[in-house]
Amino acid sequence: MERLSEEQLNQELEQLSNWKRVDEKWLRRRYKFKDYLNGVEFVRKVAEYAESQNHHPNIAIDYKVVTLKISSWEMQGITDLDIEMVKRFDELYEEQEK
Repeated sequence: MERLSEEQLNQELEQLSNWKRVDEKWLRRRYKFKDYLNGVEFVRKVAEYAESQNHHPNIAIDYKVVTLKISSWEMQGITDLDIEMVKRFDELYEEQEK
């Protein structure tokens, strides 16, 4: 796991248009769903993937909106693993919302 430089992070964020940088060390995205249970199912898939990576995002469920926030505590910022994971979260969302 490697912490990203500002330049690397900015390049990645250009390709991750729905992800926002928050408080300098977090990536955050809000996902909207048709109904509550679709959001809960998405959270289950995210949790299983996060567990397999032993790297866990903060998750908030607000009715039809799920918010994910991720950072790497031990690296004190955003790493290549965080980027890999947010890309997978987006894939999981796209697969579910087809």
